[in-house]
Amino acid sequence: MPTPTAVADVELNPAQRRVVGHGDGPLLVVAGAGTGKTNTLAARVAALLTRGVSPERILLLTFTRRAAAEMLQRAGRLADPASSRRVWGGTFHAMGHRLLRVHGAALGLDPGFSVLDQSDAADLMGLVRSEQAASTHTRFPRQDTLLAIYSRVANTQRPLRDVLTDAFPWCATDAATLAAIFGEYVERKRAQELLDFDDLLLFWARAAADPCVGERLAGLFDHVLVDEYQDTNTVQAEIVQAMARRAAGVMAVGDDAQAIYGFRAATVRNILDFPAVHPGAAVITLEENYRSTPSVLAVANAVMAEAPERHDKQLWSRRPDRHRPCLVHCADETTQASAVCDTVLAHHQEGVRLQDQAVLFRAAHHSDLLEVELGRRKVPFVKYGGLRFLESSHIKDLLALLRILDNVYDELAWFRTLRLADGVGPATARRLLASLGVRPRADAGSTSADRLRHVMAQTPRSARAELGALAEALAACGDEAHVEPREQIAQLRRALDPIVRRSYHRPDARLHDFEELEHLAAAYRSRGQLVAELVLDPPAGTGDLAGPPLLDEDYLVLSTVHSAKGGEWDAVHLLHAADGMFPSDLATGRPEEIEEERRLFYVAVTRARDHLHIYFPLRYYHRRSGLDDAHHYAQLTRFLPDAARDLFDTRHAGLASPEPPVAPGTVRVGVGAEVSRALQDLWR
Repeated sequence: MPTPTAVADVELNPAQRRVVGHGDGPLLVVAGAGTGKTNTLAARVAALLTRGVSPERILLLTFTRRAAAEMLQRAGRLADPASSRRVWGGTFHAMGHRLLRVHGAALGLDPGFSVLDQSDAADLMGLVRSEQAASTHTRFPRQDTLLAIYSRVANTQRPLRDVLTDAFPWCATDAATLAAIFGEYVERKRAQELLDFDDLLLFWARAAADPCVGERLAGLFDHVLVDEYQDTNTVQAEIVQAMARRAAGVMAVGDDAQAIYGFRAATVRNILDFPAVHPGAAVITLEENYRSTPSVLAVANAVMAEAPERHDKQLWSRRPDRHRPCLVHCADETTQASAVCDTVLAHHQEGVRLQDQAVLFRAAHHSDLLEVELGRRKVPFVKYGGLRFLESSHIKDLLALLRILDNVYDELAWFRTLRLADGVGPATARRLLASLGVRPRADAGSTSADRLRHVMAQTPRSARAELGALAEALAACGDEAHVEPREQIAQLRRALDPIVRRSYHRPDARLHDFEELEHLAAAYRSRGQLVAELVLDPPAGTGDLAGPPLLDEDYLVLSTVHSAKGGEWDAVHLLHAADGMFPSDLATGRPEEIEEERRLFYVAVTRARDHLHIYFPLRYYHRRSGLDDAHHYAQLTRFLPDAARDLFDTRHAGLASPEPPVAPGTVRVGVGAEVSRALQDLWR
């Protein structure tokens, strides 16, 4: 049984103890970067369990499954592991999916609905686009852009024309066509019992607001806790408010200074306005930082001091200071790349592993020259932002087969399945869809295997053997009551084996991914649960993309600042601290955009534990070849005001300084080094 002393014994500072010991009622925890919010939130969950709150009546909402699992594991160590495992903990989308499976039928939602991941949703949008906008002769948004616009409208709950004006002005003249595409996209999803990620939130919000279903949902939980509240959007805030209206307590944890996902429709207003939306809310600020040195935090505080609206806090640390941050003025981008390599290798010589260093940048292409220089100097590196597991084509092929087993009306999964066969292209696949009875619905009693066999005669001869093997595999998987998910994947991957070997480069690595997926499936009781969890929170990587392991396992981390959020390193190197690069010149149209860029800069600074190096190239070349010298001179980023610059040591790289004249009769210092370099050139 949980013991109160276990929670009391955990090391917490006074502010954290106030959070853990808070009674009922709304609570906002403003947790600055590196202030131990995960431990605090876990201790809060453990404290609720020790007070006798039933674990099934605690809802913990996070933005990654890993974060929820980590918090509940820590809570279990402080209280009772068995109880913590019964807490409703997970991402907004995962919890919405779980609730809608049970309560969605009251809203007319088929409990057997399928979930589209982002790339599948984009593909379905592309199918509709090809039909609705086929006659356009001018530039028209691609399917990914269409999905981004649609998602922004859905999650901000703002009219399409307002979203286009603010975020996609070049698409404003196509508003009528976009509206038609979006309308058909929604109808297509409904007809096929498909929900995308936005639907999981929209249906949950609608269910929570429903007079009958909403009261049932709100009565499920006594305590609602939300992590990273600054990253919530309008719909998610509405969900939290509705789910907590009958709860004894609602707690939001976050940092307004780290609200950097406006492009995903997140809004900093949610955390800024929490006290107003939840009257009587207590506000507790966590300011003691356990990550960075005082000199790094002084820079972070100076950056955010210029923000016009914020929850006031001053980060501080007990850690000893060893090095002041360094501001490196570079002649140009090439010099910047060289200076970064020099500093990285110098730290490495001092004992700082490459893995404990990170190079951060505003946009992915900002590291292009650096990657070339790192390759020249044989410095291994990993750049974050690659494909996730489910975005690789062979995994999507297998998931398409699993999806049509659960939902024979899934047009997109059928389209992908048909195109697996040799000789079946997009045009043929579209023609076959009509015969499948996918849209409109027909032949409701036939299975996916029956439907595939029905259209085989209409396919090219080269396709029939592969489609026949797929049909047999689907038939072998059909009776889920007698065939476990692991065996179903085994059946499907055997049918896919020749297709993968024919269609893909490095097929053995891809087939190995199928084996890994088969092992993963052993932990699931149903095919639907496996597919849903893979889509909602997929593995981060795939062996097919990893490549052969390096003999030297140490490597430098390269990352955009967005991808680096949540990480920390002994040494951080921040590139391109110049106006137009950071902040991006594409994000300075409105004050709100500039403030989000400020918060992004703050996030970059607060990733550093001991060493912070910020690089400022003075000159940018518009072209790096040619007869002219097309360039411009940059200004230091506006996010380092005069007060902040005094907190840095300054260094210059590649900037010539006047050399004092050598007096007659004196020996010039440095000749020995010049001779040494000249000799080295002879044996290079």
